[in-house]
Amino acid sequence: MFQSSWRLCSALLQRDAPGLRRRPGPGPGRRCQSSPAAATRRPASPRLLAAASGAPAPGPSAACPMGNGTSRLYSALTKTLNSSAASQYLESPDPEHLEPIDPKELLEECRAVLHTRPPRFQRDFVDLRTDGPSSHPLIRVMQWNILAQALGEGKDNFAQCPLEALKWEERKCLILEEILAYQPDILCLQEVDHYFDTFQPLLSRLGYQGTFFPKPWSPCLDVEHNNGPDGCALFFLQNRFKLLHSANIRLTAMRLKTNQVAIAQTLECTESGRQLCIAVTHLKARTGWEQLRSAQGCDLLRNLQNITQGAKIPLIVCGDFNAEPTEEVYKHFASSSLNLSSAYKLLSADGQSEPPYTTWKIRTSGECRHTLDYIWYSKHALSVRSALDLLTEEQIGPNRLPSFHYPSDHLSLVCDFSFNEDPDALL
Repeated sequence: MFQSSWRLCSALLQRDAPGLRRRPGPGPGRRCQSSPAAATRRPASPRLLAAASGAPAPGPSAACPMGNGTSRLYSALTKTLNSSAASQYLESPDPEHLEPIDPKELLEECRAVLHTRPPRFQRDFVDLRTDGPSSHPLIRVMQWNILAQALGEGKDNFAQCPLEALKWEERKCLILEEILAYQPDILCLQEVDHYFDTFQPLLSRLGYQGTFFPKPWSPCLDVEHNNGPDGCALFFLQNRFKLLHSANIRLTAMRLKTNQVAIAQTLECTESGRQLCIAVTHLKARTGWEQLRSAQGCDLLRNLQNITQGAKIPLIVCGDFNAEPTEEVYKHFASSSLNLSSAYKLLSADGQSEPPYTTWKIRTSGECRHTLDYIWYSKHALSVRSALDLLTEEQIGPNRLPSFHYPSDHLSLVCDFSFNEDPDALL
């Protein structure tokens, strides 16, 4: 149904889309060129963007508040959400009444809103193929902590980021532009606090089916004029996958329910009939909580063991783990009986090292440069065909993230996967 729209978008983005290149040798100072097309942003009426939130199209100088009518949707949630109430808010509103939209038109609207901002940096895909072409269609997966709006403006204390760079009416366009540029088949997001008024209505009209699972006690709710709780969101293209099973998981630690969540869905690929389990999570943040993250990771692995029938169903796990590779939770995933490997290790020269950073920010407490975000995959059943390279330090700039160039303090991770021909032979 939406294939023609995606072809239109693909044609538009050919001038924008990152080129595919072979694995690079050493050279951390490599510079990616800015996208020429992105530099041609021009003003236009953001009709689709306004329609997503149910508001009239704003004029050039109109300012959108952090919260809007959707905050009323959450008024009951902020009062009643407890250890068992989250399930009321997990399902997306019925998108049947919404007309499909052309990704090209939405992308142009985003660029119109962003016409006074610097152009987005181009990032290249690194070709990671070790054999010939696969007979299975590629599956593009995108992992991204997009930075909750309430946290960015009200709690995270980004010392070098101007408040103007955090304005939602522009920052959401940077987020959408990034998603539209890479056109993922499966999209895994964390810190989503504008699901119902922005991402669900817009992405559903682009052909995605979405699920949202909020944190039971979201820190966003402590911020005045918030837009509701943040949580994890999972989207997949309905013309590529059929949903077979969905589980919303409240992560436990030492048998106690915690404030962190995960979504796990089993999908059937329409082209091949093969099944795939995709999971998204966001583990507990901050130093001093390493044991809790470890317990949460073990609980997630136990759940995924059951959902995948003991690794019989190939698995991809995306998330902000808030854990460096030296932490126990990372080691649990690397040594799990689910036979998982971290996709972004393949970008290193030896294929064994994680990137030097996936988040880089300056808070009032100091500079934070960490590797916290991962895409894990079943290495017996799936192959990584390419991965999106990270922004360089030069591109990120001295004031780090977020910025006028980039909307989040975390970098998006994007991988192209294919099914292996004989997965059981590699178990």
